[in-house]
Amino acid sequence: MVLALTVCGLVVALVVVGLFVFGLRRRLIQRSGGTFDCSLRWDVPEKSDPNGKGWGYGVARYNGDRIEWYRVFSYSPRPRRVLERSAIEVAGRRTPDGEEELALLSDAIILACVHRGTRLELAMSEDALTGFLAWLEAAPPGQRVNVA
Repeated sequence: MVLALTVCGLVVALVVVGLFVFGLRRRLIQRSGGTFDCSLRWDVPEKSDPNGKGWGYGVARYNGDRIEWYRVFSYSPRPRRVLERSAIEVAGRRTPDGEEELALLSDAIILACVHRGTRLELAMSEDALTGFLAWLEAAPPGQRVNVA
């Protein structure tokens, strides 16, 4: 009986520590400022099927001329993807269709982009989209940007 209570207590303690580390990681990412909730779908086929599959929920952070994208459900302190401002080309925007409405946040707008030849989609709120497009357009003089 004592062993069972010890094991249960240890499991509960591990769950609490794991949740604390998730929260701490999110605070450390947000500490530098300029973060927004952003879902990402990487290497999207030319003819996108809105089946809701392939989306990863994350947090994006502005860092100079780069966007760093972190997965929410990860313990890694490093970003999963890094997008350079000069390499991002916006191909269009749309609203979620079909099962995507269930896979994404309720007010998400999907932005289709190309980054170094790789097609990707970013889903973010209208406010975050406005900020993202303003960040793209605010590139230093001489930098090529393509905002559709």
